[in-house]
Amino acid sequence: MDITQNYFEFLALPVTYQLDLQALSERSRELQKTLHPDRFSHLSDRERRLSVQYTAYLNEAVSTLKNPLSRAQYLLKLKGFDTFSESQRQLDPMFLMQQMELRESLAEISATADPEAELDALRATVEQELRSLREQFDKYYQQSTPSSFEAAAVCVRKMQFFDKLGREIEALEDQLFDE
Repeated sequence: MDITQNYFEFLALPVTYQLDLQALSERSRELQKTLHPDRFSHLSDRERRLSVQYTAYLNEAVSTLKNPLSRAQYLLKLKGFDTFSESQRQLDPMFLMQQMELRESLAEISATADPEAELDALRATVEQELRSLREQFDKYYQQSTPSSFEAAAVCVRKMQFFDKLGREIEALEDQLFDE
C-alpha cells in the first residue's frame, strides 16, 4: 500500500471518468478487510498508525471517486487544474442567467399550489442538466489536450452550480414535507 499513489492507483482502477462503481465497491471492500485496524492490533504502534492512515486514505478515495462531481474535480486535479477553489474564470452570462432563474423558481415553490410537483419538475431539470454536463465533461476529458481540459473545467464549474441547486432542492423538500 502506498498513500502517495493517486486514488485510482491505490484502488487498482483505471483512471477514467466513466468508472465502474461496482468495481470500486468491490475493491473498497477487499481493501477494507486487508487494512482494517483490528487486523493490526497485535502489531507495533507504527504499523497500527499506518493501518489507520491507509484506511482513512481509502475512505477518502472511495468517497471522492463515488461522487461524479468530486471524481471530475479529482481527475482535473491530477492534470493540474484546480476546480475546488478556482473562481477566476467567468462563466457565460446565459448560464448565469439560467442559474438566477432556477434559483428564483426554487424560492417561489413554497407559494405554489402544488409545491411537490414543482420540486419534482425542478429536480428533473437539474438532473438532466447534470447528465448533460457529465457527458460533456467525459468527452472533453478523453480528448486529453490542454484546451479540452479547460473545457472540462468549465463543465465542472457548471456542475458545481447544479450540484448546489440540487442540495437546495432537497433542503426545501425536507423543510416543506418533514414538518
